[in-house]
Amino acid sequence: MAKQRIFVAGHRGMVGAALMRQLAGDSTVELITRTRAELDLTEQAQVREFFAGEQIDQVYLAAAKVGGIHANNTYPADFIYENLAIETNVIHQAYVAGVDRLLLLGSSCIYPKMAEQPMAESALLTGPLEPTNEPYAIAKIAGIKLCESYQRQYGRDYRSVMPTNLYGPNDNFHPENSHVIPALLRRFHGAKLNKAPGVAIWGTGKAMREFLHVDDMAAASIHVMNLERTQYDSVTEPMLSHINVGTGVDCSIRELAETIKAVTGYTGAIEFDTSKPDGAPRKLLDTGKLSQLGWTPQHTLQSGLEDAYAWFCEHQESFRAA
Repeated sequence: MAKQRIFVAGHRGMVGAALMRQLAGDSTVELITRTRAELDLTEQAQVREFFAGEQIDQVYLAAAKVGGIHANNTYPADFIYENLAIETNVIHQAYVAGVDRLLLLGSSCIYPKMAEQPMAESALLTGPLEPTNEPYAIAKIAGIKLCESYQRQYGRDYRSVMPTNLYGPNDNFHPENSHVIPALLRRFHGAKLNKAPGVAIWGTGKAMREFLHVDDMAAASIHVMNLERTQYDSVTEPMLSHINVGTGVDCSIRELAETIKAVTGYTGAIEFDTSKPDGAPRKLLDTGKLSQLGWTPQHTLQSGLEDAYAWFCEHQESFRAA
């Protein structure tokens, strides 16, 4: 029996690398990858040539231009153009080459800024987006609609999953541009080494956030990709076809900080700078559809943070210059 030739686009990113780790253990799979130097996904001709020559069976589209608030605010044209180009090129050329199954990995920022909590898939396109990352979110929404449109017009089995806040191995631990979990892991680790008396955190600590370990995201993605079409269709609609991926459980920033303090072994104080903003009071995904499809996460916040911290400690030399 021939192996399934699976292209993981963005295999060096946090999610792509997690997909690679899990798919590598499947003896029925042959993994196909390209670095950006080998294949620029924003270049239509290169993508066309790649798909024409590789006989791909499945695509995990995890490639994207990503960044924090500062990057999104500074380079909005880059974020919308590059992400639209990647999605358009990969999805269309997959169709042209006869690839029947594709999974787009998106982001929970597709939902309106003031969406009702927890955010259900039906909240899509019901209100204004968060302005700071609107160009990125628009591109991800377009990706969902591309998948739906190629399904509706050509019968291709192209699906979409939208994760909550991800963390884990291969995360971005940059001291200024990282998200909350890698930022706090690094700060508490540094405070422990330097015997600092306290670690200051922006806001009151009352804001609620949901976090998902990247290995759970990869497992959910593979689960959704391999569902029979009838199963996938049982919880989706032709023009509302994406599925949320999360834990369905959130925690306060205070609880997160206390857990990270324990995981890193820091013994000083946690100080909250209430002059700084909390951001949105709550961000939680409704994961009911994914639960109906038979998937639940394996990592608790504690076990996930322990894994992420172990990876950071193993690789921290590479972050010293950052």
